[in-house]
Amino acid sequence: MIYINENYIKLPGSYLFSDVARKVEEFKAANPNAKIIKLGIGDVTKALPSAAIRAMHLAVDEMADASTFRGYGPEQGYDFLVNTIVENDYKAHGLDIAADEIFVSDGSKSDTGNIGAILGLDNVVAVTDPVYPVYVDTNAMAGRAGNLLQNGRWSKLVYVPCTIENDFVPELPKEKVDIIYLCYPNNPTGTTLTRDQLKIWVDYAIENKALILFDGAYEAFITEDDVPHSIYEIEGAKDVAIEFRSFSKTAGFTGTRCAYTVVPKTVMGYTKLGEKVALNRLWNRRHTTKFNGVPYIIQRAAEAVYSPQGKKEVKDIIDYYLDNAKIIRKGLSAQGLNVYGGINSPYIWVKTPDGMTSWGFFDYLLNDLNIVGTPGVGFGPSGEGYLRLTAFGTLENTKEAVGRFSKISIQ
Repeated sequence: MIYINENYIKLPGSYLFSDVARKVEEFKAANPNAKIIKLGIGDVTKALPSAAIRAMHLAVDEMADASTFRGYGPEQGYDFLVNTIVENDYKAHGLDIAADEIFVSDGSKSDTGNIGAILGLDNVVAVTDPVYPVYVDTNAMAGRAGNLLQNGRWSKLVYVPCTIENDFVPELPKEKVDIIYLCYPNNPTGTTLTRDQLKIWVDYAIENKALILFDGAYEAFITEDDVPHSIYEIEGAKDVAIEFRSFSKTAGFTGTRCAYTVVPKTVMGYTKLGEKVALNRLWNRRHTTKFNGVPYIIQRAAEAVYSPQGKKEVKDIIDYYLDNAKIIRKGLSAQGLNVYGGINSPYIWVKTPDGMTSWGFFDYLLNDLNIVGTPGVGFGPSGEGYLRLTAFGTLENTKEAVGRFSKISIQ
């Protein structure tokens, strides 16, 4: 008899974005002439930076010559990319991160989910609410989440509300927790934490021997000075935090797949007997066992992102999306909708009008205005009554979508 991991059958029927995609496809089939504007899933629309394209062409040519061909590479990433990351993302900002603390991967989604493989099942996990679904679902798959309750929460997870009542700033949990997921700039709300606000969490982790899993996938969108680009800007964070970074939204690598995770050698976990174990060593063992590495061609493209031309092109791309965010934020606010985020982030968090539910507002926008957003409740119970929009569309579609929003009658 083949036994299954029964935690999987506790999960909802499908992933949030799969539900959105299914509804959109059903609508398209019934309305083939409708011009749908997709501002739901966080996929990019701008082409890859030309510096990255050129680097890939050169790398492809290398693969065509036996003298420069590359086979299996180091699972942690080629030195040329790892050292470039160290110099540009950390040393340039006065942060002491070593090359052997960086692990190149195919995405932050993968790593934020896979990191649980090196962490015990007895850990109490805290997530902000609303939250990126992967943090919750992967802990449910592992068995840390318990059972899904009727209120949409999991029985063993600790939910930290981020709502308008607390200005979307998470408060420390009343009960002791062991693992804390933080994503800033935040997906889905688009809001941020200041250095002082983030320090509260680092101090909590130090005091309680907890671990912060810090998703910084959107750090390139930060525009305000008091918002940290890395958790390691906070004193003591190197002892209690793992950081995830991605090229997906920064440089348009959503279809190209490259990211990296920082696991400082000073971050410790503990055995049941209280013995310290470096998580860097455990993650290296897991990474080299279950991952074959990001392709050489892709890593050359990622390296090129840090070239002078690459940096300029990436900045232009980020500015383009931030301009879209400003258009959405300003346009919807002028129409009487309450909107949040969109200043240090490509995400805009919209309060649904007239007391509509998240899915009700989603259906209204799709059917009446042919606009696709993402229902806030899909990110957790505290997301009910909100909708997430992204700034990753084209400028033309963004402007048209905002124009269509003007047709909404706000009570």
